[in-house]
Amino acid sequence: MRVDPHTFAENFITEDHLKSQARARGVELGTIDTTPGAGAFLKFLASTLKAQSVVEVGTGSGVGSLWLFDGMLPNGTLTSIDDEMEHSQIAKVAFSDADIAQSRYRLITNSVLDVISKLTDQAYDLVVLRHNPEDLSYVINEAQRILRSGGALVIDNYFGGGKVCDAAQRDPRTVALRDAGKIIRNDTDHWVSSLIPVGDGLLIATKL
Repeated sequence: MRVDPHTFAENFITEDHLKSQARARGVELGTIDTTPGAGAFLKFLASTLKAQSVVEVGTGSGVGSLWLFDGMLPNGTLTSIDDEMEHSQIAKVAFSDADIAQSRYRLITNSVLDVISKLTDQAYDLVVLRHNPEDLSYVINEAQRILRSGGALVIDNYFGGGKVCDAAQRDPRTVALRDAGKIIRNDTDHWVSSLIPVGDGLLIATKL
C-alpha cells in the first residue's frame, strides 16, 4: 500500500507527551492548534532564525507555543495573544508542565488589533498567525512593522480546511485568507514568500 506523502511528513517528527497532553486539553475547548508536522516546521524555523523574540496570534492550547519554545534561543521570549481567557489558562498549564519560566512568556488575553499595534518596531524575529483571519490584512501590515529585517511571518492553517484553493468558497474567513496570500505574494518589495503544504498549510514570508 502506498503511503500518503502528506501523512508521512506529518508523522516524520512525533509529538512528545507534553504537547499531546496540551492538545487533548485544547480539544475539550475547541481550540485551533498547529498540527505536529507544522509544529515541527515552526521549531525548525525558530531555530534557523535563532529567534529571541516571537509573537504568536492565537495561543490555543499552547501546542504551537511549545514547538516554538523548542526552537527559540534558551532565553528567548514569546508574546502570545488570544481573545479567550480559557485558552490562555490551559496554555499556562502546558508551559508549567514543560518547566518554562514565567519570565519567558507573556500571555495576553485581548483583541489582536488592540495588542499588535502597541508592539515595538523591528523588535521581533518571528510572527506566527493562527487566529482572526478576518483581520489579516491589518495584521500583515503590523507584522511587517514589528519584524526585524530577515524576520519571518507565518500564517498557520492557511488552507482554511481546504477551502482557500476552491474559488467557489466565498465565506468571509476563506476570502480573508485568500486575500492575505495575494497581499503577501504580490508585495515583492517587502516580502519573499512561499506556501508549504504541511499541516493545513503554512504561508511563510521573510521580511526584506
